[in-house]
Amino acid sequence: MQEKGSISIHTENIFPIIKKFLYSDHEIFLRELVSNAVDATQKLKSLGQLGEFKGELGELKVKVSVDKEARTITISDRGLGMTGEEIKKYINQIAFSGASEFVEKYKEQDAATKDQIIGKFGMGFYSAFMVASEVEIFSKSYQEGTEAAHWTCDGSTEFTLETADKADRGTDVVLHVAEDSDEFLEAARLRTILTKYCKFLPIEIEFEGEVINQTAPIWTKQPSELTDEDYKKFYHELYPMSMDEPLFWIHLNVDYPFNLTGILYFPKVKDELQFQRNKIQLYSRQVFITDEVKDVVPEFLMLLHGVIDSPDIPLNVSRSFLQADAAVKKINTYITKKVADKLAELFRKDRAGFEEKWSDIGLFVKYGMLSDEKFYEKAKDFALVQNVAGKYFTLAEYQEHVQANQKDKNDQTVVLYTTDAEAQHAFVQAAQDRGYDVLKLDAVLDSHFIGQLEQKLEKTTFKRVDADTVGKLIEKEEQQESVLSDDDKTKLQELYKGAISNEHMHVQVEALSPQDAPVIITLPEFMRRMKDMQRTGGGGGMQMFGNLPDSYTVSVNANHPIAQRVLKAEGEAGSKLARQAYDLALLAQGMLKGEALTAFVKRSADLLAAE
Repeated sequence: MQEKGSISIHTENIFPIIKKFLYSDHEIFLRELVSNAVDATQKLKSLGQLGEFKGELGELKVKVSVDKEARTITISDRGLGMTGEEIKKYINQIAFSGASEFVEKYKEQDAATKDQIIGKFGMGFYSAFMVASEVEIFSKSYQEGTEAAHWTCDGSTEFTLETADKADRGTDVVLHVAEDSDEFLEAARLRTILTKYCKFLPIEIEFEGEVINQTAPIWTKQPSELTDEDYKKFYHELYPMSMDEPLFWIHLNVDYPFNLTGILYFPKVKDELQFQRNKIQLYSRQVFITDEVKDVVPEFLMLLHGVIDSPDIPLNVSRSFLQADAAVKKINTYITKKVADKLAELFRKDRAGFEEKWSDIGLFVKYGMLSDEKFYEKAKDFALVQNVAGKYFTLAEYQEHVQANQKDKNDQTVVLYTTDAEAQHAFVQAAQDRGYDVLKLDAVLDSHFIGQLEQKLEKTTFKRVDADTVGKLIEKEEQQESVLSDDDKTKLQELYKGAISNEHMHVQVEALSPQDAPVIITLPEFMRRMKDMQRTGGGGGMQMFGNLPDSYTVSVNANHPIAQRVLKAEGEAGSKLARQAYDLALLAQGMLKGEALTAFVKRSADLLAAE
């Protein structure tokens, strides 16, 4: 048998398109050819199981070899093999219905449209021509009485097909590497590609005498077959540089209405919103596709690690990235539900263990609640808050805990919180002295989380503990009476204004408890919250607040003994005493620095000496 002919396409422009445009990364030629070899091998195994192939299967490895001197790469399998007629059918007849029209569309359409056009046709084998100046196929069918065939093509539309001398069934694809692709003649480069794309293929892949893959990774097994150690071992195989153990994991296994398997790990994360992308690997039938899974996995779970494998996720023809599809949305929704169900189960079965992990998983949960309404509805029952004493509560538990004592005169439950318990200690202490509870809300997303909870929780508002004097944070019907007359209050206010001399400090005289500080400096809750949200990505509407100078309230305690001393002191002495009380308030807020701090220390020494 010897034959010459033309590959059945309608334009000679198709090969340049394949070489230059179809695949963005030339290295995936090896993935495509090895995947084809694996497919052929698996099909033969299936025929054997069905009784349609009665011969000996023998060793069913796919072997990859490189000959740098001969400039060849060879991919060999012992699968189905092909007859000459099958090569003509499967290799020569590229199924384009009007390639000329396709080329025109390729020139005119945007990238998304081109991918949709290309994605309808099986082009994997032709990726070989991205790196090869000539490709040969030596193949012998498993069917008895068939001749082996030898196909050759130099990347033009011309091919030769002749009888070959091949004793064993299967296919050898030989690539004669082009001058501009020398990198692929390096064994180390090929090993890297094989490890990346073929590490979990279901048929053994041998390179340089070594099998480089696991044929049955744990996501292909049933959870009942696996131990915790199996999951942890696999985690470290995926992420060998990780020193930490995963917190827990979710084993995905669904076959309706789509096929999806995989394992998602919750890693330990810093309490920062630093998204480490490219941690979840996407596979299709155990072939690595991509580590960009933003459409498959919800945004709030992009910090997870692990593997997802689904043949139902639509890919472009080069299998390099996802195509938008309803199936992707369904998978996304399924993963969200599985994660919520797993977290709920962990909380229900081992609350103490869940609380121990909260510092690591709280970021996932809060981000999920903020970004996905369905997730919020599930998560509100296991989302936790922690008070400054270290005790954890669910949202419902905390409302019950504070509503009796922390309702204001308008029947609003006021939740007090601190973003820095050490820096805001004086304010936390003042609240606790009144019998109030204070939450720690110091994570990066908490300013947004607070806003959401105020919308969701009935008759509940949040106030940072240093946003106002404690009496105004939770206003009650009864009011503290001032010991000063209106004239004295006006005089005291003017004295403090003169001593402070700062237009961003708004002085007001208030009737506080004599046990409260003489002067209290606060940043109003609304202004502070807007600035916090702007700093953590609160959107364009928050920019104006982030750029405004801080505008503080200076509350002078009319009932503190120092108020009387300031009023009675004459001239400079009164101003000096007022400034001292004001600087103490700055010091309590960590706002006294530089020259002002030096002056405060000197003034304190002078006042002590005067005593």
